[in-house]
Amino acid sequence: MPILPKGNQVYAADLVSIREAQIRINPHIHKTPLLSSQTLNNLSGRNLFFKAECFQKGASFKFRGACNSILSLNDRQVGNGVVTHSSGNHAGAVALAAKMRGIPSYIVIPENAPECKVKNVKRYGGQVIFSQSTMLSREHTANKVHQETGAVFIHPYNDKHVISGQGTVGLELLEQVPELDAIVIPISGGGLISGITLAVKSINPSIQVFAAEPEGANDAALSKAKGEIVKLDEINTIADGLRASLGDLTWPVVRDLVDDIITVNELEIINAMKLCYEILKVVVEPSAAVGLAAVLSEKFKCNASTNSTKNVGIILTGGNVDLSVLWDSINK
Repeated sequence: MPILPKGNQVYAADLVSIREAQIRINPHIHKTPLLSSQTLNNLSGRNLFFKAECFQKGASFKFRGACNSILSLNDRQVGNGVVTHSSGNHAGAVALAAKMRGIPSYIVIPENAPECKVKNVKRYGGQVIFSQSTMLSREHTANKVHQETGAVFIHPYNDKHVISGQGTVGLELLEQVPELDAIVIPISGGGLISGITLAVKSINPSIQVFAAEPEGANDAALSKAKGEIVKLDEINTIADGLRASLGDLTWPVVRDLVDDIITVNELEIINAMKLCYEILKVVVEPSAAVGLAAVLSEKFKCNASTNSTKNVGIILTGGNVDLSVLWDSINK
């Protein structure tokens, strides 16, 4: 059943484009496993199914969107390579997808990005160009590189091919757990939640989709409440991958189709990250733990719309976390 857009709204992706993306990228990606834990089921009072995108190539779901975008370009378009800006996982994903296609990549990274994510870009052969930490500086630097090189710009999230690529997470998840009642997805720029929402609600409109967001980067929650995009003057969260703002392609999906947004504090994020390490035995970055933090929060448990949600999917979005503090402590 296709999603009927509200009013005259046309969304950037649909089930057709997401299925096309799945065919395009399937030879190049990992079909990521599903994890579960009776301990976490007991803690939440629900059956939790963790889609482990931390095991994706590049250790993040971002490879799906980057791969779909780059493979959608013809040889003439990619003759001068690709350029993007990112605080981390999209940067590595574009570098890896470009390497796979045999083209150069120019990756603009803010100077405060985690070192492990910078190393990933270099490991995949991307040319790193540092910018200041502001979004304005990132965009200005990427535009300058685009003008100098002629490389094609691959947006981190506000792009129809990126959204379609990320939507393949939803297709896989429903293949693995058809009986899902709800899915909880970390939100930042909105590419992942837009793609998954368009995919799963086209297949089963009754599935609820919840966004999970840090209180210190709650622009999506504020936008949802106000009915228009809100941008924050200051962002403060350990979840470095969730610091972007919604785009004009992702916002309509969040506005119209995402059922609710659950915000969590820093301690809840850290505790959820700890549970992933200790119980699921997987390495996740703070941004990836936000979904579990939301499901375990009182806001989720006391939400009237979640009363009937027994089978809940949670997206573990990535595993690129800087463990230098741990290694340093062991060496000492």
